[in-house]
Amino acid sequence: QITTLINHKDKPKRSDKTLQAIQRVGQAVNLAVGRFVTVGEAIANENHELKEEMSVACIEARRAGETIAQLTDVANLDHPESDSHITIFTDKTGVVKAARLLLSSVTKVLVLADRIVIKQIITSRNKVLATMDQLEKVSSFQEFVQIFSQFGNEMVEFAHLTGDRQNDLKDEKKKARMAASRAVLEKCTMMLLTASKTCLRHPDCESARINKDGVFHRMRLALEQVIEIVTDSRPNGENEMAPISIYSGIKEFKNKVEGLRENLYFLSKENLSTMLEVILEHTEDFTDSAYTSHEHREHILELSKQAKMELEQLVSVWMQAQNQKTKDLMEDLEVAILKTCQCMNDLKREVHSAATSLAADLLKYHTDHMVLKALKITGVEGNLEAVAEYTCKLSEQKEQLVEMCRLLRHVSGTEPLEITCIHAEDTFQVTGPQIISAAETLALHPSSKIAKENLEVFCEAWESQLSDMSLLLREINDVFEGRRGEKRVYLSLPRPGKHNANLKALKPVKLDTEEQAKIAKLGLELHLLTSDVDSETEKWEDQENEIVQHGQGMSSMAYSMYLFTRGEGLLKTTQDLFHQAEIFATEGTKLASALHALSDQVHDDKPLLLLEAEKLISMCKQLQITAKASAQGKSATFTKVDACILKTRNVMTLLCQLLPLCCKLLRKNKAGNGCLKPAPPWKEDRIRTGTNARTPERRVDTFGIKSLENHVTNMTFLESK
Repeated sequence: QITTLINHKDKPKRSDKTLQAIQRVGQAVNLAVGRFVTVGEAIANENHELKEEMSVACIEARRAGETIAQLTDVANLDHPESDSHITIFTDKTGVVKAARLLLSSVTKVLVLADRIVIKQIITSRNKVLATMDQLEKVSSFQEFVQIFSQFGNEMVEFAHLTGDRQNDLKDEKKKARMAASRAVLEKCTMMLLTASKTCLRHPDCESARINKDGVFHRMRLALEQVIEIVTDSRPNGENEMAPISIYSGIKEFKNKVEGLRENLYFLSKENLSTMLEVILEHTEDFTDSAYTSHEHREHILELSKQAKMELEQLVSVWMQAQNQKTKDLMEDLEVAILKTCQCMNDLKREVHSAATSLAADLLKYHTDHMVLKALKITGVEGNLEAVAEYTCKLSEQKEQLVEMCRLLRHVSGTEPLEITCIHAEDTFQVTGPQIISAAETLALHPSSKIAKENLEVFCEAWESQLSDMSLLLREINDVFEGRRGEKRVYLSLPRPGKHNANLKALKPVKLDTEEQAKIAKLGLELHLLTSDVDSETEKWEDQENEIVQHGQGMSSMAYSMYLFTRGEGLLKTTQDLFHQAEIFATEGTKLASALHALSDQVHDDKPLLLLEAEKLISMCKQLQITAKASAQGKSATFTKVDACILKTRNVMTLLCQLLPLCCKLLRKNKAGNGCLKPAPPWKEDRIRTGTNARTPERRVDTFGIKSLENHVTNMTFLESK
């Protein structure tokens, strides 16, 4: 909005439409600043140590926003500019100064708010650690129940804080590390409950103590890693060692080789030789592995040898070209570059095939979980000899899966997937011995229900990780085949050849800067409406309610349409937007059906509900007609975009009125149960599929909060023996 104001063209003639547009933009800026500052002031009141700094920044921002609104108050300008009334036309430098002050003060508020968030996370972590220390030392069930209840509440708070932080992280690598740490905390919270109970029931059992100690140790490491990510620091000031993979090595090596086309002198032959040596050293992880097939091993060795030869030839031609830059030599250099790069591509393909085929075979072989089932059975029987036999088999399985993760890391293709592979490797390394100690405890105490429950929890963690590996393998293959990049695509986006047979014939069009400026206010209104809808849906206790799910889906799609008006997000072209509008309208029609179903269950306000449902159907039909209408030429296409956004905004306005009405009717209908929580709840976001999928930009999953809360509230089931 500010850019629009500063870049407006100074024309001698200004129409009423231009004047009104400038005033609307100025008012929108002031309104946005007002909302932003209100939040900043609320944060300041809750955090006295930064209150003064935050208040000053908020005052500056508010003053700048008001100045911009005054300078753009030109809609009713009916006197010459020589008058005393100062506007954007008479004092453009004033707008520039106000804009600079605004951006500076907004940045200050954000930095101060960020410091507060980091402090909150550290404080929450310290609470969790202190309670963990108490849990580790308890000696009675009664004391354990009390402290674990407190611990559960503290972990829920930590989950919310870190979930929000993960959503805010821009660095995909850090985001992946945070997700991995939070996944560990999710699983370990349940493990800590059963492992501690087992230890309390069997205080003299060494295997139970080892089992419990392992859980506490892993949780502390995960908590520490979260703080490292949040504060962007490492213990003792050491630098983080980035995992080196064959893929990243080959990518960097090829970039250097191809750079020789532009500059023959920007690196030395020793640098290239060293880079290739490092890559070939990593291929030894494949050739030395007992699980790599003979065929793959031979191919990798052949390609490694060929790569050395191609580099030697490249260096020879390169050195000659440095001394004498003839046409023939430059052609020879081009051939050498192409051959070297092709050889590296072949090597990359071979190691990918070796890693993924091994992973597919292992995951298929271990899907029946026979070893885990046998451990459970022999443990309940108290058969120590059989348990020992199956723990050996589980150790072998663990080694296979750990090796699989190491090889997959080399071919993962992106840093986030590399980190996911490392997390999976750690999980198998740690969970294997924990299953063994839990099985040994059960074999020593075969009638113990707690020991049996404990083994079940650890086995479930193992099975869950195996299931995650299948998804990870699919993602790695998708990256290799170019089906996805760093981020997931929104599921309702059009894909050439799938949703529309004529899509390839349509020329993709993007809004230019001027068009974005024209539609900015409408986009901002849409954004504010999505926030209002999200706020309303969060008030519903039953997040599985059909009305809530349709509302959330529509809000998500409207948000992606707002991002389109800014030239951001996953909707890249006008055709993407029109398809999204169609999906949005379809979702609105489904919501109308859900409203009709609700009207059959309620008595009060039934006519009003049916009337609103009919309005919604009519609006959605109009939007679908607009989205499907053909538009030829730039002007017609922009008019269609404007109409789609406008009609989407109207539907969202109606949705803001419908959601509280429906919730009120359900609350009356379910007297005694209610559909509203007493306070705005934290909720676990679910990953949605189809048209209800939430966009990656807006949501992040909190770890198993619901299940944790259930454990905390159901602590009364502890045996009293």
